[in-house]
Amino acid sequence: MDLRLKAPLAARIAQGRGEVPADLVLKGGRVFDLVSGELVDSDVAICGDAVVGVFGTYRGTREIDVTGRILVPGFIDTHLHIESSLVTPHEFDRCVTPHGVTTAICDPHEIANVCGAVGLQYFFDCAEHLLMDLRVQVSSCVPSTHMETTGAVLGAADLAPFKDHPRGIGLAEFMNYPGVLMRDPGCLEKLSLWSGAHIDGHAPLLRGNDLNGYLSAGIRTEHEATGYDEGLEKLRKGMRVLIREGSVSKDLRALVGLLTERHAPYLCFCTDDRNPLDIGEHGHLDWIIRTAIALGAPVLAAYRAASLSAAEAFGLKDRGLIAPGRRADIAVLGSLEACDVQAVIAGGVVVGAEAFAARAPVAPVARHSVRARQVGAADFRTGGNRAETPVIGVIPGKIITEHLSFDIAPVDGDKRPDLARDLVKIGVLERHGKNGNLATGFVKGFGLQKGAIASTVCHDHHNIAVVGVDAGDMALACNRLGQIEGGFVVVEGGRVLAELALPVAGLMSLEPFEVVRERLVALRAAAKSLGVVLEEPFLQLAFLCLPVIPHLKITDHGMVDVDRFEVMP
Repeated sequence: MDLRLKAPLAARIAQGRGEVPADLVLKGGRVFDLVSGELVDSDVAICGDAVVGVFGTYRGTREIDVTGRILVPGFIDTHLHIESSLVTPHEFDRCVTPHGVTTAICDPHEIANVCGAVGLQYFFDCAEHLLMDLRVQVSSCVPSTHMETTGAVLGAADLAPFKDHPRGIGLAEFMNYPGVLMRDPGCLEKLSLWSGAHIDGHAPLLRGNDLNGYLSAGIRTEHEATGYDEGLEKLRKGMRVLIREGSVSKDLRALVGLLTERHAPYLCFCTDDRNPLDIGEHGHLDWIIRTAIALGAPVLAAYRAASLSAAEAFGLKDRGLIAPGRRADIAVLGSLEACDVQAVIAGGVVVGAEAFAARAPVAPVARHSVRARQVGAADFRTGGNRAETPVIGVIPGKIITEHLSFDIAPVDGDKRPDLARDLVKIGVLERHGKNGNLATGFVKGFGLQKGAIASTVCHDHHNIAVVGVDAGDMALACNRLGQIEGGFVVVEGGRVLAELALPVAGLMSLEPFEVVRERLVALRAAAKSLGVVLEEPFLQLAFLCLPVIPHLKITDHGMVDVDRFEVMP
C-alpha cells in the first residue's frame, strides 16, 4: 500500500489557490523559511503528497493545530547503512522517521557483501513501502578490495540492471580509491556506467593531486572528512561534504567550524552507521542539528545542511523547502535550538502508529548465511619468530586507526595477550563457507581484561571478528555466532554472558527496534564487565576489519597495511 498517493494536478492547483479546502492544513504555526532565514506565521496546505499553500490562511478537510510550534522541512540523511541500525528497513523507518527524517539515502553494501544482488533487490523492494522516502544507491565495492573474502562479488554487469530503478539515486560510496587512482579496469567500468549520474565518494585523508584525480572520475559527495583542513580542501575542489556523526565515527566537532551560512549550501549531514541504542538515547539527525547549534553553528546553516542543501546535493529538486509544489515533508518543532521533534509529516502522511501499521511487509532474505567452520582455542595461536609485532591502535570515536608496533615475544610458538600494555588478540574468521580462513593479530585500545567479544557485523566483508584475552572464549564466541545466524556475543569463562541474534544476513534482527535496543544495553554492560572501555565496542570492532580506512586493519587474509594497500607478510 502506497500511502503517498499523488493528487491530480488540477486538484493541487485548486487547493493551492484556496478555491476548495486542502486535504490537510497545519494551522497556526510558524514556518522557518530556509531562503530568508525568517520565521513566518503561516498555515501550510497539503494536497496528496505535496505542499500547495504557504504564507497565507487556508481551510482543510482535515486540520491540525500547530499553534506556537515551528515547521521546518523534513531532514535528509545523505549517507547511511541501514544494516548498521541492526534492524530491517521497516523497523528503521519506524525508529527514525519520528525524529524528523523523511528522506534517507542508503547504501546496502553490507547485505550485498553477504548475498549480492539479492540484498540490493531486498532494499529496493522495502523502499516501495516505507513512510520515509528511502533512496537506494547501488553498491559500488562488493568486495571493497581484493584483500578480503566476501559472500558475493558484484561487477559492473551485475549492477547495471539497477541503474535506472525509480528508487535509485546513483552509485554508492566508491571506497576503493586506490583502484580509482591506479585506473583499475573494474573500477573504471563501474564509474563509466554511472558517468553523468550521481557518484558518491569515500576517500579518507586523500589530499592534493590524488584528490584531484579521484574527483576527476566524476565523484561528487563524500562523508569521510575528519578534519577542518581536509573538509575545506574538498569543498574548494567542488565536493559536497557530508558531515558524519554516527555511533563510532564522530566528526561533527572537528568539522562544525565549516558550518557557516556561506558554506552551508555545500554541506550536508549523515549518520553512516548509527544503532537503535544511540538513537534512543540521543536521537538521529535531530541530535546532530541541536548539537551543531550548541557548538556554535548558525541555526540557518544547520537546518539548511539538514534539508535544502542535502536535496540540492543529490538532485532531489522536489524537497528541502516548505513551499508550493514541494513534497510535504515537515517536522514540527517546539524550538529551533532544541530541535525537539513533536510531529512529522512524510509525503503528506501524518507519521504515527496507524500509518506504520498500514505498510506492506517484505519477506527477509539471506537467512542462515553464517557458514563458518567450527574453531577451537588452538586456532587462535599467533605464530612468528620475531618479537616485533604490528598492532592496531584504536582511536575512540574514529574509524581511522593507528599503525603501532610492539615487541611481543612468542612463548611456546604463540604470541599471547599482554594486559599490562592493553595488547589483546583480534581474529577474523571467514564465515561465508568459501575457504575457512582465520587470521589473527593484536589490537590496543579495548581495555579488555578477560573473555572475548565477537560479531558478524564486520565491515564490509562481514566475516566473524573477535577480540579476546582467552583463546577458548574466542573460539566459543565464534562458534556461538554460527548457531544464532550471526549477531553479537560476549563470552567469559566458557559461558555466554549476552548476545543479540541478527539472522538477516548476520546483520539485522527480525525483532522490533525496542527489543534490539534493550539487548544492546545488556551487551554493553556485559562488555564493560570484561573491562572494555569503548562506548560502542561492537561497531568499533567492525571497522577494524575494513581495509580501505587507514592505517592498519585486519581481514581473513591477514593484517592489512592500508597505506601500502597490501596484506602484511
